[in-house]
Amino acid sequence: MTKNHLVIMAGGIGSRFWPMSTPEYPKQFIDVMGCGKTLIQLTVARFSGICPIENVWVVTSEKYIDIVKEQLPLIPSQNILAEPEARNTAPCIAYACWKIRQKSPKANIVVTPSDALVIDTEEFKRCIRIAMAFTEDSSNIVTLGIKPSRPETGYGYICEAEQVEGSEIHRVESFREKPNLETAHQYLAAGNYMWNAGIFVWNVETITSAISQYAPQIARVMDELAPYLYTDKEAAELKRLFPTCEKISIDYAVMEKAKGIHVLPADFGWSDLGTWGSLHTQQHRDEHNNAIVGNNVKLFNCRNCVVHTSEEQKVVLEGLDGYIVAERNRQLLVCRLQEEQHIKEFSQD
Repeated sequence: MTKNHLVIMAGGIGSRFWPMSTPEYPKQFIDVMGCGKTLIQLTVARFSGICPIENVWVVTSEKYIDIVKEQLPLIPSQNILAEPEARNTAPCIAYACWKIRQKSPKANIVVTPSDALVIDTEEFKRCIRIAMAFTEDSSNIVTLGIKPSRPETGYGYICEAEQVEGSEIHRVESFREKPNLETAHQYLAAGNYMWNAGIFVWNVETITSAISQYAPQIARVMDELAPYLYTDKEAAELKRLFPTCEKISIDYAVMEKAKGIHVLPADFGWSDLGTWGSLHTQQHRDEHNNAIVGNNVKLFNCRNCVVHTSEEQKVVLEGLDGYIVAERNRQLLVCRLQEEQHIKEFSQD
């Protein structure tokens, strides 16, 4: 277990979850589920027994560093990496992996978003252990594919190919972009398409070699930064170099190009919690299909609503069907669930 490292990507702003999530305090740092833990705290907790806390890394924006330290006080402060600016997931992952390689050249790494929900944590751990055993001493890369429960148009998909003998792991035939509804129905009917959860497993030599081969511009930046890692010049050199990285996702930069890409089909109650609708699906719902987070909410003749007003002393709603009602920091949203994809533009000043 001492070789196992966890990299948590925590720089997003969760704009579709306004007003609960804002650029100043995004959703990964909020108790979205009303369970007493924030999403990033839940993320760290589900890796207990897999990765020691001293091997947990968080890559986030400079402006969230203090929030991370407050919410995850057991993580070594030097493991909280501040991106000078957002450059998508490939540079984020490269920075963390170049740092890890310098001190732990045999590291086996899991990369995960900070803001997803997992219901069955024991099954999740089982899947992660299978994937890590597969990558520990090989050049394979494993991503977790979520068995789809509906024709979802908001996720990318992974098409699986033949199964590796003696394993639950499959080779990947291809990655597919977010489909339209007709294509999503076809994927569901085919039975060999998984949702892409954005959870990756690889050893540090495999991923740094893959980035060097398939995203050489990013690798050159990291190689230039490498002599300054773990020195008092790291922050200044990172500020100079990191913004020059190509702005690209790890999927486009590496996963769609590299050899030895595999997928482990999984079913552990996963959601990326990207929208209010996904929260409505994952939250406990009353007999009228209302999902409520808040201790002082009363609903009368309301159906199919999601209400998140934990800071209010009292909230009374009557006669709503299919609405989002959310309040945080004196900002209020009342919006039809079917219009949730427009919340980002609705909330702009």
